[in-house]
Amino acid sequence: MDPDRFRDAYQRLQSLDERLTHKVRPRAHISFGHTTHEQLEDRVRNLADYTLELKEVMDEMFKAIAAAPPAGKAQSGS
Repeated sequence: MDPDRFRDAYQRLQSLDERLTHKVRPRAHISFGHTTHEQLEDRVRNLADYTLELKEVMDEMFKAIAAAPPAGKAQSGS
């Protein structure tokens, strides 16, 4: 595993959470019957952005897990 690459991906995941999770979280007090077309478009756009960035972060995490450690940073055995 490449710990630096994994750490970077995790930091991107945290950033994604801070930036967009509140925008895609379902809101119990909002009825879609009173939502304008523009509001629905904004919600869908936010959800699409969140989904695509989450896919990229997860792809990077899997690559970090599958990667060999960088040269000179061999994992220590117990």
